[in-house]
Amino acid sequence: MKNEDITIVVGMSGGVDSSVVALLLKQKGFNVVGLFMNNWEEEDDNGVCTAVDDYADVKKVASKIGIPYYSVNFAKEYMDNVFVEFLEEYKKGRTPNPDVLCNREIKFGPFLKFAEKIGADYIATGHYANVEEKDGLFYLKKAKDQNKDQTYFLNQLNQAQLSKVIFPIGNMEKPEIRKIAEEYDLATAKKKDSTGICFIGERNFKKFLSSYLPAKRGDIVDKRTGKVLAKHDGLMYYTLGQRRGLGIGGQKNGNGESFFVVEKDLDKNILYVTQGEGEEILSDGLIANKVNWIPKTPEEKEFDCYAKFRYRQAEQKVHVSLLEDGKVKVSFAERQRAITPGQYVVFYSTGAGEDGYCLGGGAIDIVLKNN
Repeated sequence: MKNEDITIVVGMSGGVDSSVVALLLKQKGFNVVGLFMNNWEEEDDNGVCTAVDDYADVKKVASKIGIPYYSVNFAKEYMDNVFVEFLEEYKKGRTPNPDVLCNREIKFGPFLKFAEKIGADYIATGHYANVEEKDGLFYLKKAKDQNKDQTYFLNQLNQAQLSKVIFPIGNMEKPEIRKIAEEYDLATAKKKDSTGICFIGERNFKKFLSSYLPAKRGDIVDKRTGKVLAKHDGLMYYTLGQRRGLGIGGQKNGNGESFFVVEKDLDKNILYVTQGEGEEILSDGLIANKVNWIPKTPEEKEFDCYAKFRYRQAEQKVHVSLLEDGKVKVSFAERQRAITPGQYVVFYSTGAGEDGYCLGGGAIDIVLKNN
């Protein structure tokens, strides 16, 4: 089949990465269609919906490179399948990762279905990742630019989704993307990369969350001494390992070190902290649930591999034991700092800086401490 007979729908966010994806596929002769997904309808604090500006940039880029484009509204699907779970996790005192859910439930769910409905053969996105097919199975592979690698956020994708997706910039580095965008005078060439949770944007996180969940003030307690140091604004606003924003600096008889969040007691509504990063913030392992394996469930019940417990982290050596009901026990080769329930543990075949595969991942449920 010739490239011109293959239709690829590109998920265009209004950013430089997806803009260059659309351009590169168009240059290769594919029948390219741009698709902008509006997943959030609320305005920010200034009464402005950033989706309006992003869609305007999509229109400029699509017109520049000569491709048709659509805008689709997945706000209901996002609310039902991503945001509701996001709030439920915070109610439980956990710290969820909505970007992982968004990829599984929206960008590779309704988006893929819409693309197939309009006759697409494949979808493409601006993610820094690669897909490799071997023996009829699809593997999720690390990007060339491992500083930008986004396989962590794609750990929940299944075989059906991976068989239909193309990541055209997986073997490119960010400066190269910028250069191409500037060379072809794309409207997004110098646009700043978006950061943080998409539906919060630049807004104050505490203010945003308080509009959806009632906050209950309680005590901040020194884990070592049992002394009440101050009041917290609500457990949902704090995460394990957090240092800033606690409002408890300058304690008498202190050692001058910063305080860190080490535990949240939902039943007693207590936020436990310690001064300095001690044993309390370290753990030896975890239990994860709802684990998705790529490309398939491992045949061995126990094996060694590597894992990340947050996006901006080098892969760590771990030992994995498969449990029942899609759960796993993960034992760390070296104790890890601030393992956070609600976040994802994502497994890899190789360590940091090495070419290899993302093996899948699951939500962290229980943190294990032997001491």
